[in-house]
Amino acid sequence: MPDVSTSPRLSRKTHPSPRGPADRRIVHLGIGAFARAHLALYAEDAEAAGGEAWDILGVSLQRPDQRDRLAPQDYLYTAIERGPRGNTARIVNCLSGVLVAPENPSNVLDALAAPATAIVTLTVTEKGYCHDPASGRLNLSHPDIVHDLAKPDAPRTAVGFIVEALRRRRLAGVRPFTVLSCDNLPANGRLLAGLVANFAEVGAPDLSAWIAADGAFPCSMVDRIVPAAVPEDAVEAAMLTGFADAAPVSHEPFRQWVIEDHFIDGLRPRWERVGAMLTENVEPFELMKLRLLNGAHSALAYVGYLAGRQTIAEAMADPVLAAFVDRLWAEVLLTVPPPPETDLVDYTRGLAERFRNPAIQHRTWQIAMDGSQKLPQRLLGSVRDRLARGLPIPCLALTIAAWCRYVGGIDETGAAIDVRDPLAAGLRARIEGAGSEGAVRALLSEKAIFGTDLERHDGFIRAIEGAYARLARDGARVTVERYLLHKKDA
Repeated sequence: MPDVSTSPRLSRKTHPSPRGPADRRIVHLGIGAFARAHLALYAEDAEAAGGEAWDILGVSLQRPDQRDRLAPQDYLYTAIERGPRGNTARIVNCLSGVLVAPENPSNVLDALAAPATAIVTLTVTEKGYCHDPASGRLNLSHPDIVHDLAKPDAPRTAVGFIVEALRRRRLAGVRPFTVLSCDNLPANGRLLAGLVANFAEVGAPDLSAWIAADGAFPCSMVDRIVPAAVPEDAVEAAMLTGFADAAPVSHEPFRQWVIEDHFIDGLRPRWERVGAMLTENVEPFELMKLRLLNGAHSALAYVGYLAGRQTIAEAMADPVLAAFVDRLWAEVLLTVPPPPETDLVDYTRGLAERFRNPAIQHRTWQIAMDGSQKLPQRLLGSVRDRLARGLPIPCLALTIAAWCRYVGGIDETGAAIDVRDPLAAGLRARIEGAGSEGAVRALLSEKAIFGTDLERHDGFIRAIEGAYARLARDGARVTVERYLLHKKDA
């Protein structure tokens, strides 16, 4: 096995590229692991399939860590594909650089406003949209949005950067760029277009009208499991490639990308040549993925974490938790219209196999992060649809009750939970002020998550309270096991 400390480091000398500045036509906001394991690989594969080079300039909106790891190796990195039958690796070289927005927001604006930039992509996570998940509108009181409205030439948020860059392009007589969200949000393109409009309308209604008339915000659905990096990834990257890499990413073999084919002047890579689906309507695919994959992921994250399971694969190896996910899927399937030529039962079987992949160590704690932003998209739509039909919500209720227990900050052994959520402090204050008996109602009254309808729905409240009481009394695994034995008991 190669010694990482003595292996030659990745560089353009070891992996030269014929690319040049003219090939940099995508700017990506939020250059984390997912973008480097999904978007970048599609870009390179499309080029290899006979397309043009579309290099990516990454932008970190918060920290310099990614840039600091990648810059010494000329922004090359290793992508490790982890499958049940072994792992493979490839060196990725379409990333041309990484800018750190807080260090120099002007450089980011210059890159976005440059005429050569045709597409701006995003993976900034749900909380990066600075919106109210229940209403879908921009949160104009968010501190970073307040800052960006006051100082548009030094923005902090993705929305602030997009609006200011589009303003500069309009002044220069340059066509807008296409804005392509790759985040797990329903109708993500339309949502982002609305947030941009909300922002622009505050100070520049004429700009808002230009963006609405000439801009493009296609929706997309992305799917690939990309676990958080661990130190062992660097060791494996050196073993598979012979080169030291401070910033490898790992991913499952499966990937999917469904994109609304709406781009400014038709400018985009030929992603369809390498498996992406270009379509007029992404909605059926994104609804399927959000409710069945992401919803089950969140269920396994909260229930699994409380049951002491560290990863999704470990949770799925527990027959009780695996059976719970099957029951959850049966509950949610009635709320998901199947996309064209898709068998939803087969789809969930495929998800189960992906979740069981022992080579992917996707931590339940990682998926549990930012639950206040994820629940409305992943779970509450299914809840509302079933309640509207007069149908019970046992598995959904148990999942939401597990979230309630999780954000309380104490696990079943009495140890503290490191709750990472933009609303964490407020949620914890609600619990502390309500006492143990009022905790559920206090949490469900958070309108930014549950809106104004669910807190008034007696059946919904009772279902969550009952599941929460059983979790507190018996623990997660026993509660699930008893539910599986006695269907009516949840």
